[in-house]
Amino acid sequence: MNISEGPVIIQVRVTANAKTKEVVESAGVFRVRVTAPAVEGKANAAVCEALAAHFGVRGSDVRIIKGEKARYKTVLIDKRRRSEE
Repeated sequence: MNISEGPVIIQVRVTANAKTKEVVESAGVFRVRVTAPAVEGKANAAVCEALAAHFGVRGSDVRIIKGEKARYKTVLIDKRRRSEE
């Protein structure tokens, strides 16, 4: 997936409190496993960090736009936001 072409919206399934951190794409959905607990937004922050590392962008380029309190999330990755500021 080429992030440099513009903003990308992806579907993510999150597993919090996992033993390992990983990002895997399966059938168009990214499965993100994070070690952080699903408490006070810690897992959401870890998901954004994991996706940023996976796609090679900054953490501020990754934003959860739907599903902050759900296992399934819609995430926006927009590398262009940085260059417009």
